[in-house]
Amino acid sequence: MRRIDRASAAARCALALTWLLPADPIHAQAKESEPAALALSTALDRALASHPGLVAVHHQLAEREGEREQAALLPNPQLDLTVEDFAGGGHFERFDSAETTLGISWVLEGHARRARVGSAEAGSALASAEGEIRRLEVAADTAEHFLEGLAAQERLARAEAAIALAEQAVEAVGRRVRAGRAPRAELARAEAELATERLARDDVTHELATARHRLAAQWGATEPDFARVAGDLLTLPAVTSYDALVASLEGNPQLARYASEERLARAHLRLAEARRWPALRPSVGVRRHEASDDFALVAGVSVPIPILNRGQGEIRGSRASIARTRAEADAARVRLRTTLFALYEELEHHFHRAETLREQVIPRLAEALEGTRRGYERGRYGYSELRSVQADLLRAENELLEASAGAHRLVVALERLTGERITR
Repeated sequence: MRRIDRASAAARCALALTWLLPADPIHAQAKESEPAALALSTALDRALASHPGLVAVHHQLAEREGEREQAALLPNPQLDLTVEDFAGGGHFERFDSAETTLGISWVLEGHARRARVGSAEAGSALASAEGEIRRLEVAADTAEHFLEGLAAQERLARAEAAIALAEQAVEAVGRRVRAGRAPRAELARAEAELATERLARDDVTHELATARHRLAAQWGATEPDFARVAGDLLTLPAVTSYDALVASLEGNPQLARYASEERLARAHLRLAEARRWPALRPSVGVRRHEASDDFALVAGVSVPIPILNRGQGEIRGSRASIARTRAEADAARVRLRTTLFALYEELEHHFHRAETLREQVIPRLAEALEGTRRGYERGRYGYSELRSVQADLLRAENELLEASAGAHRLVVALERLTGERITR
């Protein structure tokens, strides 16, 4: 088990289905004349670079960075101009006795500014955690769409194999009909079943086209620029132990988000507590006396009196937010642990089912089919027996395909849950 490299966004997100990548960049079943198939690593790189949903994430991070930058700025000084004792009566009728004061004042924030910056930085960290969650979701969704395409390719191969068996059955029945050892009704049935298998292939072909388009949409493309994907669906990965997965749950992206949210709530609390203390506003200026044509300096300071508003509600709300976040994180841990157990149990079931089908069921059915085919040629078995064994073999191979695909989907779900690569 290896913890995700936090230093690289691509490494953090490229978690799933790495065991599907073939050693050769071209799929093992691809012909030499075919172009290179799309690898999972390429699909992940494209999705993380161009997924439409990640554009908003970039803007959100830039927005939070702007808020952090703004919070660090000092407040602007204030320029005050005051004219007194003019346009009155008697001695103050004109401006001869006026006093003009030009001053400048500013706010001394002290630790309140540091608390404000800390709050903005915590908000930026939360946005970053949310962005990581979104990138992990995009990576996992891309892996799932990649798996859908790979499974559709394998189903198409199974459909071609079913057509080949049906064609062999038509040829075998045709020979018996021509030899007068079987009624023409058997040939009509075999030909109808061949047509049915071809219809099934058409259905899978449409599914494959849809899967390719869904995968291409992960990087914003409306048309796929690849004909196939590369991977070995039937090779099942070795996964880490259940206890190790439980220990890795703290790396779950949602729990990381709760941790960032709690830090933000604590930063808001520190900011609210800092605002309880009044900010001093010193001022300094110069005053002109028109009557004597003299100048003098003036200085002062203003101090708010925190009698009515000491931020009581904001402090209480911030403390409640901290408690709520902790409670939600605890509830999430229980929920994640339960989900992890269910997924792991189902994964082991899929592994066992695939192993039994591969090692016990399919080899015996293949042997039975060969014996039944030879017996049919010699007249020992009827068409129903031949077709029944063919159907049993095709069904077992399709079940193996679905069990393998289901196991891969569960591994993706576990990696999405833990935020870590779980294969060994």
